Amino acid sequence: MNDFENWLPYKLVKEDGMLRFYWFNTYGQPFKEPFFEETISLCRTKELRNLLHPSVSDYNTMLDWAAAFDEIQPSAIIFHISRCGSTLLSQMLATSGDNIVLAEVPVFDDILRLPFKEPVIDETETSKLFVAALRYHGSKDNSYKNTKKNTKQVFIKTDSWHLFFYSQLRALFPLVPFILMYRTPDEVFRSHRKQPGMQSVRGLIEPQIFGISTSDVETMSPDVYLASVLENYLSTYIKIIANDKLCLPINYNEGIKEILAKMGAFTHMKISRADLQKMNDRSMYHSKKPNELFHEDEIKTIPPCLAKAMQLYEQLEDIMESKIVNSQYPI
Repeated sequence: MNDFENWLPYKLVKEDGMLRFYWFNTYGQPFKEPFFEETISLCRTKELRNLLHPSVSDYNTMLDWAAAFDEIQPSAIIFHISRCGSTLLSQMLATSGDNIVLAEVPVFDDILRLPFKEPVIDETETSKLFVAALRYHGSKDNSYKNTKKNTKQVFIKTDSWHLFFYSQLRALFPLVPFILMYRTPDEVFRSHRKQPGMQSVRGLIEPQIFGISTSDVETMSPDVYLASVLENYLSTYIKIIANDKLCLPINYNEGIKEILAKMGAFTHMKISRADLQKMNDRSMYHSKKPNELFHEDEIKTIPPCLAKAMQLYEQLEDIMESKIVNSQYPI
């Protein structure tokens, strides 16, 4: 691979005892799909040869090639507890040609979770890999040797369980604003029961990431497991906002336009009047189905297993109200 332009690593796997990165050509495709996996699928179907004969590199070569790209400092990293507006927010940001939005990039997840699959790999190594992968994905138009004067605003929307890699990501990006999106646990719970996400299904994500022991998982019902995941999301948020002034928690129930305005104020984001109109237009439609108008589900009863999660949510809301009163966060 002599020409880096438009090529990105999209998957990290272990084959024949070796860690390898798989690559794909973006063909200049902008990152506008709700999830980065969809962008990958669009690009890979453009050339059948890449499906039959994939482009693969070893672990160290990926790191070496990354030196050809400028260092990337994200404009903000968006954390979330899932089903709380983060996909729609990232879709709104992606309507602007001034933004590169990296929404749940699979290779970022492969890298962060690597120590759970390969214990010999430590956090220092995965941090090095994460920074390298970001250089490829966050470069303007994915072009070789970018000039900083043309650099776009880069936003990372994490997978929800990446919240538990907060300390590692904060160490990598000490001056980057972190956005912490959340929602009432019962609404998140019902959404996952209607359409399960990876974090809601036992065994798809290592339970240790959520602070749940393997032995406990075996005795948990699916509902109790999901409730425990939500509890750990919210308790982690509470711990973070107690110590990190560069974190902004935002409740989904504030409304997506208000969320965008609050995030813009907190991160000093540049939004032109034309871009703001495009973002507001996008906000009217379903986050994952851009052609469907959005509507809220009807309110239903709260299951008993969510009692602790609901208490943590109320505690988080009390903390937020106190901070707003003391002018620590934008209103």
